[in-house]
Amino acid sequence: MAKKYAAAVDQGTTGTRFMAFDHGGQVAGAHYLEHEQIYPQAGWVEHDPMEIWARTQDVIKAVLEKGDVSADEIASIGVTNQRETTIVWNPKTGEPYYNAIVWQCTRTKDICDELAEDGGQDRFRAKVGLPLATYFSGPKIKWILDNVDGVRQAAEKGEAIFGNIDTWEIWWLTVGPKGGADVTDVSNASRTMLMNLETPDWDQEILDILGIPRQMLPEIRPSSDPEIYGYTPKDGPLGAEIPVCGDLGDQQGAFVGQTCFSPGEAKNTYGTGCFMLLNTGTEPVPSESGLLTTLGYKMGDEPAVYALEGSIAITGALVQWLRDNLEFFESSKEIEDFAKQVEDAGGIYFVPAFSGLFAPYWRSDARGVIVGMTR
Repeated sequence: MAKKYAAAVDQGTTGTRFMAFDHGGQVAGAHYLEHEQIYPQAGWVEHDPMEIWARTQDVIKAVLEKGDVSADEIASIGVTNQRETTIVWNPKTGEPYYNAIVWQCTRTKDICDELAEDGGQDRFRAKVGLPLATYFSGPKIKWILDNVDGVRQAAEKGEAIFGNIDTWEIWWLTVGPKGGADVTDVSNASRTMLMNLETPDWDQEILDILGIPRQMLPEIRPSSDPEIYGYTPKDGPLGAEIPVCGDLGDQQGAFVGQTCFSPGEAKNTYGTGCFMLLNTGTEPVPSESGLLTTLGYKMGDEPAVYALEGSIAITGALVQWLRDNLEFFESSKEIEDFAKQVEDAGGIYFVPAFSGLFAPYWRSDARGVIVGMTR
């Protein structure tokens, strides 16, 4: 059967989408489902990894059941994902040792503060392009190793592996406990605070400082890899053997999707958070203004492309908070009608620092505030 489509799993902070595109880039099929947001205590944010995988299977099956797209017509699959969110699981069973610690979670503040006592918040920035902040995966891995019974011992025996959401999804898509591909791409690896931007590979010195065993980390691969990460099994949700060969963090995925292929080209995405990325070419450019130096993408054997990034934690997530916590409306779409009812905000502004402040301040101790109210 002719291969008509390229497909993608888009696993985001609030939900999971599966889409199939034809040769003209038009959407041939799509389905989306939300998953639960878990808040064990103030500042902590978690997801259930097994629920995410279940939603992934559900959205794939929903697209195929609509009948417009057949699995036999899909040429390849890529994954794009919420970045930094951290999972540690047993590779023999696929069972997570703990919930996914979400990128918004601030529980690692004490770890970051302790690490910053020697060298300050920019202790590792020259190597990894990132400040010490609760946003990134490295401190989250350390928290799990230090606080979840038996995980450190399991990691040292090769019975616990780490992955961001891309690794988790690719591992399950490519047969999971039966030998799933344990890989990540350069864009996601650059968000862990563990990857040296120059190499790009895991930095052993930083791993030693954080006490993270190297063997629990995935292999770093190009974002688009002609060697292919692995294949979906016939008894999986797709019901066909399809190569999985693309992987990008969601903001880098938007960066590529908006064709920011030349130095100086940039994109800004408004989603759960707000993220601006600027192409800086094939050399990492350090920031003196609180921006992140990060990997943009790497296509096959071509040189990696770098970016500067400005990250804001809470934008669309504020709309979700207004819907779910304050119950101002039933559907997020209704907020536009509310906004149209007034000329302006009347001098009131809301700083939604639910996860602290990201760029350029990097203050995990900041909190949300409403300013400008009168009687």
